[in-house]
Amino acid sequence: MSKAPKGRKTTGGKPVPNKTASDKPSNPSHIPALEDSGTPPTRLHLIILAVLSILLYANTLGHQFTQDDAIVITENMHVQKGWAGLSDIFNKDTFHGFFKTDKQGLVEGGRYRPFTLAMFAVELSIFGKSPFWGHLFNVLWYGLTGLVFYLLASGLFAYRWNKTLSSWLAFAAAVLFVAHPLHTEAVANIKGRDEIMALLGSLAALYFSLRSFKSGNLGWEALAAVSFLIGIFSKENTITFLAVVPLTYWFFTNASIGQMLRQSAPFFVVAILFLIVRSNVLTNAQIGAASNELMNNPYLKIEGNQYVPFSGAERQATVFYTLGKYIQLFLFPYPLTHDYYPNHIPRMNWGQPGALLSFLLYLGMGIVGVMGLRKKSPVAYGLLFYLTTLSIVSNVWLVVGTNMSERFVFMPSVGLCIAVVSGLATLFYGEKLKQTARPQALLLSIGAVVVIFGALTFLRNFAWKDNLTLFSTDAKTSINSAKVHNSLGGVLMDEARKIENDSIKKMALLQEASTNLLKAVEIHPNYRDAYTLLGNCYFEMKNYAESVKYFNAAYSINNTDTLVKKNLGVAYRLLGQEEGEKRGNLTQALQYLQQSLALNPNDYATQRLLGVANSFGGNDQAALPYFEKARDLVPQSADAWFELHMAYQKVGDLTRAQQALARAQQIDPEIAQKFAQKGANPANK
Repeated sequence: MSKAPKGRKTTGGKPVPNKTASDKPSNPSHIPALEDSGTPPTRLHLIILAVLSILLYANTLGHQFTQDDAIVITENMHVQKGWAGLSDIFNKDTFHGFFKTDKQGLVEGGRYRPFTLAMFAVELSIFGKSPFWGHLFNVLWYGLTGLVFYLLASGLFAYRWNKTLSSWLAFAAAVLFVAHPLHTEAVANIKGRDEIMALLGSLAALYFSLRSFKSGNLGWEALAAVSFLIGIFSKENTITFLAVVPLTYWFFTNASIGQMLRQSAPFFVVAILFLIVRSNVLTNAQIGAASNELMNNPYLKIEGNQYVPFSGAERQATVFYTLGKYIQLFLFPYPLTHDYYPNHIPRMNWGQPGALLSFLLYLGMGIVGVMGLRKKSPVAYGLLFYLTTLSIVSNVWLVVGTNMSERFVFMPSVGLCIAVVSGLATLFYGEKLKQTARPQALLLSIGAVVVIFGALTFLRNFAWKDNLTLFSTDAKTSINSAKVHNSLGGVLMDEARKIENDSIKKMALLQEASTNLLKAVEIHPNYRDAYTLLGNCYFEMKNYAESVKYFNAAYSINNTDTLVKKNLGVAYRLLGQEEGEKRGNLTQALQYLQQSLALNPNDYATQRLLGVANSFGGNDQAALPYFEKARDLVPQSADAWFELHMAYQKVGDLTRAQQALARAQQIDPEIAQKFAQKGANPANK
């Protein structure tokens, strides 16, 4: 017969929890707790939370794919394969399907989050490519996360207070979580599924683990392991629960150190499994090697023409200033933005009040958390939960690619909700809290906040309608962010390309795009992507001189970019053609065309125009090799053969001229008449 877990009695061979006072942490107060006078309104609370979750985010169901959805869904080749892509999803870096390269180190440390990509692939196979389903499932999974948080918090509080009070406190914490506007990025953006599933898996795992501890049923423990597996394969920050789990047992149960370790064991086993799989997939992932590109490392400053790292003091001051912004936005979540890239968060030093006050705030939070270990204060638990889960994305230890992001505080906000509700309950009721069944003052206070937060959430969702709405909205908030201006410039260009019959509107969009892109390079002078887009933007405006200027800037930053090289060559060619045909400046035209040829030596149009320009300049002998090369590049072109025929005629090689004419007429019997209609002028072609 199997033995019951230590610390529990058995009845009929089945383990049952001890019914002793030791189940609750010691408390200096001797005021007796109010006995439960009825069944806690759990079902009502669950219904309200579920309905609220759906109502708050119902206005996202008609939204399009936005922002990073391209990376994980619409332009991810593995996800687009549906069921057939699952193998690659679990065997490649998460970004492999988008960048389409096996080169690792695309971002520091790599990314391995296969579970949510697999969800997207399966959803695509079953429901098709409509964004509706992605948004719907985000709302449903988010609602379930709120419900699990409620059940977990209710169980935790029940170790300390009566069940009715615990259910109301848990409801207050969960409804604050569900309504909080900081979560709009995770829910309204389909890509945010990784945040939702990571938290859902983590909270469910902890809930099931506690059920296992109380009942001795190993089935709950198995569910805990599976839930944690889902969470950690959704996003790596789940690993912080390796600290949260024992903290939870310490604060809310009478478990011994040995029992805490025993209950934490499945979490460690799953984490080790994940790390083994991850290391075998991301074989060359480097952690700790910060990027030299500002868009992947915000702790760089420009000196001369180069970016150099912040000093240690500057970096830590900036980090703590940023951490203070999280608390500010938790308490006053307006305005929100998806973009906190440089230089939306300015470089700070310890002489600036914002950095120093934030450091003191976090120092105080840490002290309260540690001091609360002895008294097992729920407020201390909430603060330690927050600090622990935020640590991995805080930039204190490793650079995570951006200063901050609202989605980074999605998981940590659970701790803040617990701390706020527990703190307010203690503030309002003090020692009388134990004798309270329904904390009316607390519920009214949280209710008022939830009404305001709910309205802000509902309104903020509209910004996530599509990329144009999102970027144009947030560019007004993140006015010093190079990235959002670059993104807005790019999407405005996309909108301009859709216009066919309104040249004025199209030009206005391109002008607005160029304004935003110029702002991006003003903020980030080495922003290659922005220079590339500027080159394309001016190209579409037919301003080839400016197009050359910005393509050159992009090419000077990275001369291995073959697409930029090709586009620069084309811009030079059209600029040369413009100089020759519109301004009659053959010398300048030849110079531009030669620069185009150096970049794209196998471009037919450039070879041909060099032949034409030299011919117009009276240098027929110099023109001939270009016409010959043009013919070699497109040997099935009647035009190329006919122009070569005329070039041979001009240099007096009548035999080859006749041969070229015969070949041209063989391909197109009417070629001579076509050129006659153009005045036999190659430039008119």
